[in-house]
Amino acid sequence: MNKNFKHSILIALCASTTLAGETTNTDFSSGAEGWSGPSGFGGGTTIETTGGNDGAFMRTVFNDFGITFRNSTNAAFLDDYTTSAEITISIDIQVEFMNFFGQDVSRPWLVELRDFDSAQNGYPWTSVWFLFDNISQSNNSDWTTYSVTFDPNSTDLPTGWGGYGDEDPNTFEPILPEGVTFADVASGVDEIVFTTLQPGFFFGFTDHTVGIDNITITRTNACTPDLNDDGALDFFDVSAFINAYSAMDSSADFNNDGAFDFFDVSAFINAYNAGCP
Repeated sequence: MNKNFKHSILIALCASTTLAGETTNTDFSSGAEGWSGPSGFGGGTTIETTGGNDGAFMRTVFNDFGITFRNSTNAAFLDDYTTSAEITISIDIQVEFMNFFGQDVSRPWLVELRDFDSAQNGYPWTSVWFLFDNISQSNNSDWTTYSVTFDPNSTDLPTGWGGYGDEDPNTFEPILPEGVTFADVASGVDEIVFTTLQPGFFFGFTDHTVGIDNITITRTNACTPDLNDDGALDFFDVSAFINAYSAMDSSADFNNDGAFDFFDVSAFINAYNAGCP
């Protein structure tokens, strides 16, 4: 690699910005955006234009064992989570009424990531799920925000997470199928749900009047141009890329096509200028 080429890379990297992460928020002001709630004989789900946590929100009035809000069409909330270094999912909820035969009750409130492709042993899906809290009318009559941040590339279940798709032969608790990891499920999310139906638990018919709002996912990307892994983007990373490119080292194949050419240089420059979370 000649000096002029090195110099051109350095010039291209003079200015850089910081990327905090890509966030998608459904606040129902533009419709459901793929989200749906329970409907049928037990009641229904509507989008109300006012009364949410600032504006519109999704509201369900339903009598059943539990309620589930789901999305299997909005790509921002689905597919491969493992392309990110960190994921944050949050939701606002308000409980107007939660009653079992005249008694106010609490129910679990959790987020569940479902993968239908890895389903085994007669289960409808394999999933990982996180219990936010137990919700009730007394504790959640005002809007409450629940959030979880996790590493989608973890092979083990992160703290607070459970699995579904098989059963422990001794405790009979739901677990992930043998050979399936947390990252396996996170790499192919076909459906995301927020639900009161915690795997392994059963509840009687309950009257629910619940609102949800501001469903948010933030995908924080890995810092791929930080080639020396020191947490900073600077001259040393540029130097590491130039050296790797000259040596045709795999770390310089930034577009993963097996070749070392202008497209790798362009990909590195773009990643460097985008910054890191």
